Amino acid sequence: MSASLELQIQTLPNAPGVYQYFDKEDKIIYVGKAKNLKKRVSSYFTKTHDNGKTRVLVKNINSIKHIVVNTETDALLLENNLIKKYKPRYNVLLKDDKTYPWLCIKKERFPRIFLTRRVIKDGSEYYGPYTSIRTVKVLLEVIKDVYALRTCNYDLSRQKINEGKYKVCLEYHLKNCKGACEALETEAHYNQSIKEIRNIIKGNFKESVARLTNVMHSFAAQMEFEKAQKIKEKLDRLSGYQAKSTIVNPSINNVDVFSIISDETHGYANFLKISNGSIIQSHTTEIKKKLDETDKELLELFIVEIRQRFHSQSPEIYVPFKVDIGEDIKVTIPKLGDKKRIVELSERNAKYYRQEQFKQIKIVDPDRHVKRVMAQMKKDLRLKEEPRHIECFDNSNIQGTNPVAACVVFRDGKPSKKEYRHFNIKTVVGPDDFASMEEVVFRRYKRLLSEGQSLPQLIIVDGGKGQLSSGLKALDDLGLRGKIAIIGIAKRLEEIYYPDDPIPLYLDKKSETLKITQFLRNEAHRFGITFHRNKRSKSAIQSELEQIPAIGKQTITTLLRKFKSAKRVKEASFTDLKEVIGNARAVKVHQFYHPKKENES
Repeated sequence: MSASLELQIQTLPNAPGVYQYFDKEDKIIYVGKAKNLKKRVSSYFTKTHDNGKTRVLVKNINSIKHIVVNTETDALLLENNLIKKYKPRYNVLLKDDKTYPWLCIKKERFPRIFLTRRVIKDGSEYYGPYTSIRTVKVLLEVIKDVYALRTCNYDLSRQKINEGKYKVCLEYHLKNCKGACEALETEAHYNQSIKEIRNIIKGNFKESVARLTNVMHSFAAQMEFEKAQKIKEKLDRLSGYQAKSTIVNPSINNVDVFSIISDETHGYANFLKISNGSIIQSHTTEIKKKLDETDKELLELFIVEIRQRFHSQSPEIYVPFKVDIGEDIKVTIPKLGDKKRIVELSERNAKYYRQEQFKQIKIVDPDRHVKRVMAQMKKDLRLKEEPRHIECFDNSNIQGTNPVAACVVFRDGKPSKKEYRHFNIKTVVGPDDFASMEEVVFRRYKRLLSEGQSLPQLIIVDGGKGQLSSGLKALDDLGLRGKIAIIGIAKRLEEIYYPDDPIPLYLDKKSETLKITQFLRNEAHRFGITFHRNKRSKSAIQSELEQIPAIGKQTITTLLRKFKSAKRVKEASFTDLKEVIGNARAVKVHQFYHPKKENES
């Protein structure tokens, strides 16, 4: 660290603020916030950083600038604005190029309500933005079905209406509008509808449902059943929309819900806006990690950005863990009930989004998908390097006969079937899984070493501590311990064992890492069982033919080569047998299978 840089750090204040790192070309490369500027900035230069990108960042810092602010909230907002303005290389940037739709209630007499992507500061009311165009269109349809609103863009001032400037249009005759242009509807009546529509947009249906119910009963009491039926249809439409949007109890009002899940390279954050028990907004995004950021850091960034982007004024947020986002917002970490369920719903949205992204990447960019899976496996299985080449071993010795083993090979998370290998157990007598595992692991890697072939980054043995110890002993004998990672996977609970660690690891049941590990184990088992069955079947055939007196192994081999099975040998005629193995042997074979006929002749 240069003397000038050291001096800049020493003179930093112990106050909240934002710091900026510049490189030799005086280009801003990182922006950060801090409760205590001096402490936070000093930590970059005094700590040993595990993450390589952080080490590179520190190496490139040439100068530091800072801005002192009054509160932590101000620091968060300023950091977010500076990141968006300068787009520093080492900062997470929440990209979003979309222009989202809004619902506009126009500032005018007899306000129009329409969908727009442009927010104009003309005093009109804007609700949104909505991340789904379908959602806002359905809402607009419901509003237009229930309320008769004007769609024309006439200037409906008192003067022009009084002067009779306009005439009602087709929409009036279709009963989609009540004819405000000809003073057929009062401004007070129209504004009552607008008031109810505001409530519907905010998720509060109570007032609209109550008023329409009263009107329906009134029509029914006056025997105007057609009009009552039309009101009932509107109520059904409103109730249908309400049922779809209401997912928690109505007491949860004006709350923002945030959650995040992440893997080695990306975070997936979800936002739900709740009003009167209804989700009125939802947004999920993918965040690429730059400096191995924690879930807490990513979620704090996401909360600040989303509340700015969606103009949220909610006084309370629900989150799955503690976050520091300033003093003005109540932060709740729900433990049970409806509040807990709404956070779980947010997390589920984030998980589904991650799965969708994975599927899309797998189709569009398979190389990127492989990189992400390998990076995740490295992290989940606590490996030193990505397991691009994995080998898995399984023993098969059903009923203690014909012990065999199988080795399957995966490259980049996919089977490489041409590299699969079978092993006949040579040095072990009887069913001894541990000794068999030691033998095949030793033979496999002794051969790869002697042939100068590449070694795997990971070995998986099917079994618990015993099989793992046997595989490890074989690696010890070859001098490969520590050079290849080896783990054992137990069948029942999917426990993963490591050398010298008695406590097993349990992977997330839905993780890509566990899926690939299970696929490897199942593939090794399938491959081994197939070989074992074939061997037992062949052995059974040979043992039957071996019972024929004075018939040697060479004759048995000749018969099987011609007839393929003991059954066909039995069904063969004496003439056919004679052609293959000669008269003397043919007599013995035929007599063994057909003793009565020989005696009769």
